[in-house]
Amino acid sequence: MSDGLENVVAAETILSEVDGAAGRLVIRGHLLDELAGHTSFAEAAELMLHGFFDYLPSGADFEAALGRSRVEVFAEVAGLDETLKNRTPVEAVRALTARLADGDDVATALRLLAAPAVFTPAVVRAQQGLAPVAPDATLPHSADILRMMRGEAPSPAQAAALDAYLVTVCDHGLNASTFAARVVASTRAGLASAVLAGLSALKGPLHGGAPGPVIEMLDEIGEAGNARAWLEAALQRGDRLMGFGHRIYRVRDPRADALKRAIRKLDATSGRLAYAEAVEQAALAILRERKPNRALQTNVEFYTALLLEALAFPADSFTCVFAMGRTIGWLAHAQEQIAGGRLIRPQSRYVGPTPQQAA
Repeated sequence: MSDGLENVVAAETILSEVDGAAGRLVIRGHLLDELAGHTSFAEAAELMLHGFFDYLPSGADFEAALGRSRVEVFAEVAGLDETLKNRTPVEAVRALTARLADGDDVATALRLLAAPAVFTPAVVRAQQGLAPVAPDATLPHSADILRMMRGEAPSPAQAAALDAYLVTVCDHGLNASTFAARVVASTRAGLASAVLAGLSALKGPLHGGAPGPVIEMLDEIGEAGNARAWLEAALQRGDRLMGFGHRIYRVRDPRADALKRAIRKLDATSGRLAYAEAVEQAALAILRERKPNRALQTNVEFYTALLLEALAFPADSFTCVFAMGRTIGWLAHAQEQIAGGRLIRPQSRYVGPTPQQAA
């Protein structure tokens, strides 16, 4: 038995490879640096989904089909009642996504790609007492997300930054949410069911539910001069330093650097970025001193928080934005599992009490 399925190979995939020793992420034959900042959301989705459907639109046709899907799923925003407004954003988005019909065709996949992009702005605005903004099918995906969130068009740099983030997080090996999606897909339950399983796993604080607390940490530290004392006190209490350490990477998470490059291209982020870099360096120094035998480096959560904050997403919606990108991977893995995999059914070892034998 391997606790947590550590080092257990549960699938063969053409979709992504995470090389934790080298700090390298390969997405469908491309290094992350070749894609992040150079590839749009629609292009990344088309790349990942290629070959998994009898027909898949390409290029401008894919972008247009995705835009029409955003308009289509917006009808479900009518189900955003007072009960859902009082839930966390990820719970509300999950409930609205559950209203979509299940299926295994490309139309279902496009609706599921559109769902978090449309539902997240609608939920955030509703919780702020604002009316939802309907999608504009003619806009690129990331530009429309930001427009629906703010009620006004973003700058090209802001849309490009969101594209860079969504592409960066679109897939990452057999992580917890992707494995959950593959397990459900293996039962032939349908793509919506697989995506909902992925989203449910993603909301956990040990997975996609972690970036928000990075902002809380930075806000509590206040200024660079306070960093070392605050961080040492946190470790003394036994707290985890959010944004540092990863289950797989033994060196720096390559996604952190991809997101830092995206942040640098945004206006009015230089002061916040410089402060965050000072906190980062203080944290890395303390971790090297206190835990010299553990490889604890900056992970994707740290610069995710800074980027999404700069794009004016509320911290409690960060997991929903993560889902906007990771849905690409969930869908691709689900289709890969359906195409060539068996029903996933591992064994367990019973360690409970032994029943008494009959006399």
